[in-house]
Amino acid sequence: MKKKKPKKIFGELDRPRISVFRSNKQIYAQIIDDISGNTLVSSSSKEKIFHNYKKTKIELSNEVGKLLGNRAKKLKIKKLIFDKGRYLYHGRIRSLAEGIREIGLKF
Repeated sequence: MKKKKPKKIFGELDRPRISVFRSNKQIYAQIIDDISGNTLVSSSSKEKIFHNYKKTKIELSNEVGKLLGNRAKKLKIKKLIFDKGRYLYHGRIRSLAEGIREIGLKF
């Protein structure tokens, strides 16, 4: 059984938090304002535009990050806090982060 660690990462309105979840087949990311408890923007690999995407899961994660970054830019979000959760920063998580950075957002 895994012990739960206390939450250290906290997003604010000027620097919201990116929360990432990945399953064996899909990846999900959302930008959250922890003060109000609202999800500002979300993106996942299950969206319709990725339905016929014929590339690897790492390349798909990069595209999900770019989509999330574009949606965040429309809301004029420039700085973020990246919460990778329990996942190591490599593979699909790293690819998602690089996709967000390619759009011009910083964390």
